[in-house]
Amino acid sequence: MMIKLSAIQLNSKANVEHNLQVIEQELIKLTSQSTLATNHKHIVVLPECCLFFGAKDNAQLSLAQESHANNDLQVALGALAKKYEVTLIAGSIPLLTAEGNKFTNSSCAFNSNGTLIGRYDKIHLFDVNVADSEKTYCESRFTQAGNKLCIVKTPSVNIGLTICFDLRFPILYQKLTVMGADIITVPSAFTRVTGKAHWQTLLQARAIENQVYIIAAGQEGVHENGRETWGHSMIISPWGEILASIEEGEGIISSDFIPQEIKRIRSSMPLMHTAET
Repeated sequence: MMIKLSAIQLNSKANVEHNLQVIEQELIKLTSQSTLATNHKHIVVLPECCLFFGAKDNAQLSLAQESHANNDLQVALGALAKKYEVTLIAGSIPLLTAEGNKFTNSSCAFNSNGTLIGRYDKIHLFDVNVADSEKTYCESRFTQAGNKLCIVKTPSVNIGLTICFDLRFPILYQKLTVMGADIITVPSAFTRVTGKAHWQTLLQARAIENQVYIIAAGQEGVHENGRETWGHSMIISPWGEILASIEEGEGIISSDFIPQEIKRIRSSMPLMHTAET
């Protein structure tokens, strides 16, 4: 049984139903491809803020509050995973905190039965100044940072979850590797300015130093609030090679997961992974 790795690049709107329809259209393309027949298992990664993006920051909080009672966002994503029989790493969605005044930026993993099998709340929040039209980003204003690492263990592979700005913190990736990650996912909405400067370099570094597959799915283009995201979604090998990429526009990329490659690279070049406890 082969494992196919895929990343979907989006230009998400401030409209959940629209974004769900676009994601489903990409999943239809994926599962209809002859090379992705029933002899393959699929791991599909969506971008950060996959179901709602391009509005004011407090709109994410409103969405979290509105969808909280019935877990609407998780239910919809789980249904897609089940319908198309994929392991879906659903980028990130806003989930309401217990206090109700903030949300977590959460990457939710669903198995091919549509069951939630892992959730990671973004630890490193994007509070920075950037030389673009937005100028200042303050994610912590409405978002509560997470404090736990997450490995999704499937019968075939272990998947470490991260989100966007986490990419700049290598110790997080080292810890996930120590915990057994074979693949680390990076759903993102990198700004065009920072993406052009650092995105590919950071992704390849995280793959090389940890000897893992990286699946990075990004938002791309100009959004309704004027924010510009970089796109350039890519899948990278444990040797740092770019196996598949898409620069602009919406679409899907795929590559094979080859566990023997991880074993070969780690045995030929052993790296001592240490992590703080």
